Order: sequence, then structure tokens, then C-alpha cells
Amino acid sequence: MSAELETFLLHLADAPAVLVTVEQTRGSVPREEGAWMAVFADATRGEVGTIGGGHLEWKATHQAREALLRWAVQPHEARQDWQERVTLGPSLGQCCGGSLVLRFGPVNALHINELRVRLRPAHTPLALFGGGHVGRAIVQALEPLPFAVTWIDSRDGVFPSSLPARVQTEHSDPVQAAVRDVPAGACVLIMSFSHAEDLDVVAACLQRQRERGDLGFIGLIGSRTKWATFRHRLTERGFTAADLERVTCPIGLPGIESKVPAVIAASVVAQLLLVVDAHATTLKTA
Repeated sequence: MSAELETFLLHLADAPAVLVTVEQTRGSVPREEGAWMAVFADATRGEVGTIGGGHLEWKATHQAREALLRWAVQPHEARQDWQERVTLGPSLGQCCGGSLVLRFGPVNALHINELRVRLRPAHTPLALFGGGHVGRAIVQALEPLPFAVTWIDSRDGVFPSSLPARVQTEHSDPVQAAVRDVPAGACVLIMSFSHAEDLDVVAACLQRQRERGDLGFIGLIGSRTKWATFRHRLTERGFTAADLERVTCPIGLPGIESKVPAVIAASVVAQLLLVVDAHATTLKTA
């Protein structure tokens, strides 16, 4: 569960709210369908989440809070969902040009279990091989993002004692044995302490792709020289040029050359987000 959702449900246990959800979109809009914001009547709880900011969000917050205050004065008034269709033009001071439909829904403590399921964000599985400095930086960068991480290493005692909520660690020796249990659709990042281990993990991923074709991304840390060596050795193991095209090496966005772990992590995570977004777009248009 995301930190925003946790905060919302915690506040909802004590006070009612209006849940504002982006239900439909057309054209250029600040948030996608399913984006939500919870509005509470009092300023101490305020708003949790966002539907895109700006005057759109300000107006939606005002409408939701007006309803909450009215219901507080008239507790027997029927409380029903309502919709607002909004065009993002000059009148809102937002010239995106698109339009959207917002749904406003009264919610209270009785809705907590339902909302916990309905608003739970989808998390892309990610297998991260390697507990070194870059691996740690990537885990930190992924913490607020919609990924469920399995962090894998063959060494004992390499993982920090405190981990983000959506990170599980796994000791695997040989390390490549863990590839068979990676969830379908997962992204895989390979950055172990050993080039020999990296090679074995890449080979295991390619073999799985041959058999199941269900990994979303295979990324290997390293230089073009490292990948040239790996290509030669993987070819000797019987992998074809088409197999090898499934591996991205070096990982990270082109043009970012820094070797600082935090910078590498930012570049790699941005690349992962592009991969996940492209996959989602493909599914949506299929």
C-alpha cells in the first residue's frame, strides 16, 4: 500500500471525506484515469493525493469541502456520488486543452476495506541482482514508485537491516537459480559483484525468455566493452543474435555519464518508468 493511501485511510478512520477520482480523460490532461484525491473538511487533515494541481484541483477541493460542510450541518441529507465534466481551458487558467470527468464520492470509515483494495496501486515486479552501492541506490530511488522489488545476492550479510516496505531480499547460491522464480512480467536488473555471476544471470534470463518469453526487461550494468565480451561468451553458449537483442547494456538513459551511484540509479529508474509506460500504452491500444 502506498504512503498516500495509508495516510488517507488513517485519517478516514476518524473523519469522513470526499474522494475525487479522475474517471475519464480526453486529450492532454494533468493526471491519468484512476488518479485520486481525498478531501477532508478540516485543515489539519486537508487533502491527500492529487488529481493534477492548479485551478482544477483547487476548484475540486472547494466543491468537495462545501459538500462536507453542508452534510455536517444537514446530517440527514442524502449523500450520493456526483460527476463534473471539466474542460482545461483559459477559464481554469490551465491550457492543457483536454477534458476530463471527475467523480466525487462521500466516504467514511465503513469504506476503508473497500478503498484499500480499490485504490491499491499496481506494482511492477522487479528483480534486482546485486547488493552493492548501485543496487542500494536503486532500491532507495524506487521506494516511492510503483515497483515491488526482490533483491537478490549470493553473499550473506550484504543487505541493510532496514528495508522499504515493498522490498524483499533473497539469498541465492548459485545466484542465477533465482531467475526461475522471478514473477512473470518482471523487469530484471543485473549488477552483481562478479562479472561471472552477471554472465550466468543473463544466460538464465535469456533461457527463460526462450522458454516463457515473460520478462518485461533485462538490463545489465556495464560498459559497451563488457557487453561485447558477454555477447561473445553468450554466443558460445548457443544464444542467437535475436536472443541477445533482448538485453539492454549499458543500462540507464543515454547521455548521463556520471558513475555516482545515486545518478546511475536515477537514470536507470527513469529508464524503467519509460519501459513500464510503453508496455502499458501497448496494452491499452491493443
